[in-house]
Amino acid sequence: MSRYGAIPTLVYKDPNTAFEFLKNALGFQEHSVYRDDQNIIQHSELKLGEAMIMIGLFRPESEFGKMIGTPREANGLNTQTAYFIIDDVDSHYQIAKDAGAQMVMELKDEDYGGRGYSCKDPEGYIWNFGSYNPYSQK
Repeated sequence: MSRYGAIPTLVYKDPNTAFEFLKNALGFQEHSVYRDDQNIIQHSELKLGEAMIMIGLFRPESEFGKMIGTPREANGLNTQTAYFIIDDVDSHYQIAKDAGAQMVMELKDEDYGGRGYSCKDPEGYIWNFGSYNPYSQK
């Protein structure tokens, strides 16, 4: 059994723009960044609290790239989304909205507890944030 949790990995056609959006709009913090000689992010790791994600350059010709796509290649559909537990989800929502995140589900109270919202980044990935913490539930 792993000592660590899952780390979502996303690929972007423009990872530099995605990286800045994730930091400025959604509050992620840089953990590590690897760029090529043209300053294009090839791989990066970002943290939000104790959660971590990895993002990189979409390479459809690579072994991994042949098996995946981006929401734009799938007519805007996402086959998976990540949920991040946020202490002050109202403030997080307002920062994301002010920074230009496209809200796809506005901030609301959930029937099962907590508050949350969902937004899209510039390349169409859906991000979910909320105060509901399944770890603290029975």
